[in-house]
Amino acid sequence: MNILNIEHISKIYGEKVIFDDVSLGIHSGDKIGVIGVNGTGKTTLLKIIAKINEPDKGQIICGNGIRVSYLPQNPEFPKKQSILEYVMDGKEHQDWKTESEAKTILTKLGIYDFDEGCNHLSGGQKKRVALARTLVDPTEVLILDEPTNHLDNDMVLWLEEFLNSFRGVLIMVTHDRDEAYQLCDNLLLFSRGRVIAAGKTKDIFNDPGSVEAARLTGCKNISRIEKLDDHRVRALDWDNLELVTEKTVAEDITSAGIRAHDFEPVADQETGAEIENRIPVGNPKISEMPFEWYITLSNGLWWKIGKTIHTHSADGQIPNYVRVAPEAILLLRG
Repeated sequence: MNILNIEHISKIYGEKVIFDDVSLGIHSGDKIGVIGVNGTGKTTLLKIIAKINEPDKGQIICGNGIRVSYLPQNPEFPKKQSILEYVMDGKEHQDWKTESEAKTILTKLGIYDFDEGCNHLSGGQKKRVALARTLVDPTEVLILDEPTNHLDNDMVLWLEEFLNSFRGVLIMVTHDRDEAYQLCDNLLLFSRGRVIAAGKTKDIFNDPGSVEAARLTGCKNISRIEKLDDHRVRALDWDNLELVTEKTVAEDITSAGIRAHDFEPVADQETGAEIENRIPVGNPKISEMPFEWYITLSNGLWWKIGKTIHTHSADGQIPNYVRVAPEAILLLRG
């Protein structure tokens, strides 16, 4: 059942089209991640859904009795309220249970002096206090603009647990693709004032459909291609590497993508030419991260493999060849 409908909304500032003709039906229990580069209208969209701003065209239709809470990117605070007064202000239930919940959530977010004035808080503390206010006695719809900004790892883990157990609707702007993948069952990808992809999160990651959508979901390996037949392409930006695809290569496909975790090492005894999508590693560039090796193959492809914090040498871990399963090749338009 739709509890909130976004119907053909548009927003223009001066001559700049922020977004145009956006429509979306939101069902009870949906968790939607909104991803896009800065300046694409994500925050403006959230403000319109929260009815803080009005669209120039279209409308937002909300079900009867549906309450909406909004966490802005840069919250504003009254000068004379204490932290606890601010968090409790406007709550439907003004009782000891809600106050206890407020203190618990503030503590989880690293705020311990509940009587301190809001005007004494740093920018990061203000964002955490505003997040607490949004989460205490939550409404049916939570709209969060980059909620993990200013949170440490433990706070992020707590927030993820809270949002996973939340039964209402979540609409969240995030730049963290892992966070969106874990928390949101649906994605909305914004680019240049329009929605370029909308649907189930795992479906979009598995088949983003366009170069822009692939980049927004974190795919770093993208090459222009030449179609060889219905299931073979030549990657022009990867030393003319020939690749076999599981999906049919349509005539409008312009590029191929490979996610950095989708490479598999090929054992020395398996280096026969009959292996599909066998790729020479060549003389790679290797960068060490705490828990991963970043490996750039000689043809420019980028590969990530796991490591332990105690491993500091890649000797013996980098094969002469890797391969990519045909079903892992992303076929992209645009």
